[in-house]
Amino acid sequence: MSFAIIRNTKYKRENLKGIYRHNERRNKNYSNDNIDKEKSYLNYSLKSPKYRYDKEFDRLKEKYDLKGQIKTVSNIACEYIITSDKQFFEEIGEKETKRYFETAYNFVAEYKNLGEQYIMSAKVHMDEETPHMHLIFLPVVHTQDKKGNNIDKLACSEFWKEKDSYRRLQDAFYQYMTSHNFKLERGVPKEETGREHIDIKEYKEITNFDKTKEKLQNMKLELPDVPEIDDIKMVRWSKKRDEKILEDIIKPKDDLINELYQNNLLMHQQLLRQAKMVEEAEKYQKERNKIMADNIDLHKQVDNIKAEYQQKEDNLEWKYEYRINKLEKENGYLHNVIDKFRETIHKFIEWICINFDMGTGDTLIRDFERETRTCLVGEEQIKREEREKDLEREL
Repeated sequence: MSFAIIRNTKYKRENLKGIYRHNERRNKNYSNDNIDKEKSYLNYSLKSPKYRYDKEFDRLKEKYDLKGQIKTVSNIACEYIITSDKQFFEEIGEKETKRYFETAYNFVAEYKNLGEQYIMSAKVHMDEETPHMHLIFLPVVHTQDKKGNNIDKLACSEFWKEKDSYRRLQDAFYQYMTSHNFKLERGVPKEETGREHIDIKEYKEITNFDKTKEKLQNMKLELPDVPEIDDIKMVRWSKKRDEKILEDIIKPKDDLINELYQNNLLMHQQLLRQAKMVEEAEKYQKERNKIMADNIDLHKQVDNIKAEYQQKEDNLEWKYEYRINKLEKENGYLHNVIDKFRETIHKFIEWICINFDMGTGDTLIRDFERETRTCLVGEEQIKREEREKDLEREL
């Protein structure tokens, strides 16, 4: 039979950054070999913080006007680690596993009348050997001030003031989960086993059923109360001091330096692109100015050519008009000469006919035209010559 497992840890403000980076998987590397990064996409949140844990604490404290004196050494947040053993989750399947953690989430919100609003984060990790949930909450008690007003007070010591507070927590958790149809057992209290609280490394081995089957057969497992962190000088998961410094101080600063470097590199690249754009814009502006200047010159040349051709056109028009007028005058003069000549010829023929008794002028003209094959009327003579030429070409 599997056990209903819930553990509690208290945190000071200085611990929250490192816990946030681990729970929310913000680190690039982890000292925990159980983490399979290829499965991290399976992790999910039942509640996500809006900010980093320390900033989220400040937001909730202000939003709900939490009372209580907070010192540097004060524990301001608690973490439940909720799980069972690996075999339990394999047997109930994915759907029931999700219901298990959702039910546990509801238990925390109801336990000691905490209220869901004081849960900062609830992250389910599926990328380690045994599924488990990290739930961060504010230890708030509902009480009254000296004037009898109802207040919410942030007070970790009051939240866990009972001597057997952890045993009560585990009893309540076991009863709540089994009442929701999860087949689990309550571990045997340490008063009966005499066994002290197991450390995190051993706890992880125990929850991996495949590796610790003999341990479960040879001992009655109890997850008793967690001693105060101040007493045993341990931070979450009993990390060594150098691991804690690396995880909580050095790595966050390295990440910050790397982030600043990447931001600086990005800004540098953006500046280079902008400088190149400015250079291209200046080049384009120069080309545009040159094209506009050339365009102005072309317009001037076109205007000059138009003016030149207009002048030539005016000159030609004047010359042709002058010649046409001259030719028209010459043509009129020749027409007058021809008419006078024709009139003179007719008068001459009449004179000959009268003085030499040669009949009428018309008879003399017909005889002349017949014998000489010549017409005295110029137009008719031209037509006759053209007809004769046409006949010669046909022959």
